[in-house]
Amino acid sequence: MDAKLMRRDLPARLWTWLGLALLAVLLGGCASQQLSDYAGKTPVFDPAVFFKGRTEAWGMFQKRSGEAARRFHVVVTGTVEGNTLTLDERFRYDDGQTQTRIWTLVRQPDNSWRGRAGDVIGEAIGHTAGNALHWNYTLLLPVDDKQYEVQMDDWMYQMDERTLINRTSMSKFGVEVGQVTLFFRKEGV
Repeated sequence: MDAKLMRRDLPARLWTWLGLALLAVLLGGCASQQLSDYAGKTPVFDPAVFFKGRTEAWGMFQKRSGEAARRFHVVVTGTVEGNTLTLDERFRYDDGQTQTRIWTLVRQPDNSWRGRAGDVIGEAIGHTAGNALHWNYTLLLPVDDKQYEVQMDDWMYQMDERTLINRTSMSKFGVEVGQVTLFFRKEGV
C-alpha cells in the first residue's frame, strides 16, 4: 500500500475508532444504577435511625485492578438532635494507623441529606429511596506525604435492621482509582 493511500485512509480509521470509543462510553453510562431502582425496597433506610448508637464496620480499599490494598475496622457512634445526625467514626487500619472522622449530617425538608466532615471539601449531598442512600462528595485522601482530592460516589444499602453494605467508587479526573466496600453491623437492636 503506498503512503498516499495510507494517509487518505487514516482519517476514516480514526473516525471509526472515535465512534466506537464514544459508543462504549454511552453504553457504559446506560448501565449505571439509579436511586429510583430502590424506591420499593425494604427495609426503608433512615440514616438517623440506623446510625443512632454504636455501629461497627469492616472494610477494604481496592485498587482499580481489584487488589485489596488496605483493610480497616471502624467504630461509629451516632447521636441525633433534631434533624442533625453526628457520626463519630474511629478507624483502625491493618497497618496500625488510626483516623477519626466526624460527620455532621442534616436532614433537609425534602428528606435529602447534607453533610460535612473535616476531610470533605464542601458539602456531601445524599438522597434516599427505599433501602438505599446515594452520596456524592469530594474527599481529601492522604497518600504518603500528599493529599489528593478524590470524588466519592457512595452507595449504602440497608439489608435488615442491623446490617448495612456500603460500596464507594473513588475517582480522580473522571477515572476510577479504586473502590471502598464496608459491611456495617449495628449493636443491640
